Amino acid sequence: MQQVILNDLGKISYHKAWDLQQELMAEVIGIKRANRDAATPSPQKHYFLYCEHPHVYTLGRSGSMDNLLLSEEELNKKNIEFYKINRGGDITYHGPGQIVGYPILDLDCFFTDIHRFVRYIEEAVIRTLAEYDIQGERIEGMSGVWLKADDQRPDRKICAIGIHLSRWVTMHGFAFNIQTDLQYFNYIVPCGITNKTVTSLEMELGKAVNLNEVKEKLNRHFSELFDFELMS
Repeated sequence: MQQVILNDLGKISYHKAWDLQQELMAEVIGIKRANRDAATPSPQKHYFLYCEHPHVYTLGRSGSMDNLLLSEEELNKKNIEFYKINRGGDITYHGPGQIVGYPILDLDCFFTDIHRFVRYIEEAVIRTLAEYDIQGERIEGMSGVWLKADDQRPDRKICAIGIHLSRWVTMHGFAFNIQTDLQYFNYIVPCGITNKTVTSLEMELGKAVNLNEVKEKLNRHFSELFDFELMS
């Protein structure tokens, strides 16, 4: 069983978290390279980061600037940062009250299957939602976790996923809306999708939810799915 170092960064700027991810990814890749020629390989390191970001929009490799509906001046007035980054996917929002998770795993120690990796992230969130009696769903051709349309509302996304891999080492991850102020999604076309909307766990339950409680549930499901042990 692989051991994964769990680090809750708390509230941290997007840029600082991005720099840390790249630093940790480089460390994991460095160990991997060294082990190729080592008589006695060192144990591989893996990391799982949690954090909350100040208001920020990030645009993935396949995204379109047309999906950002604010000018640079408007972004500055609203105190929202913006970054073009190297994950997959289009534009998304990060902000307070959202659980952002960044698994930095060497998939050679688990399985070398990108689609399986994304499905496992989705499954951990779906199992967590089930503990709140909410049925999370997948929509074919779209990553993330969704709640299906009902008589009053269209399909709505509760968790976005975007990843990047190098030498089978992962970075970036998922953004799970818990206490998120959903008005910030009005200033973008979330994930470039026009006929669906977004939601949060608190919106669906109609009551307050503790972020640490949700993280504990996520930790259990991630550990079961990936068969790893989270270490503080």
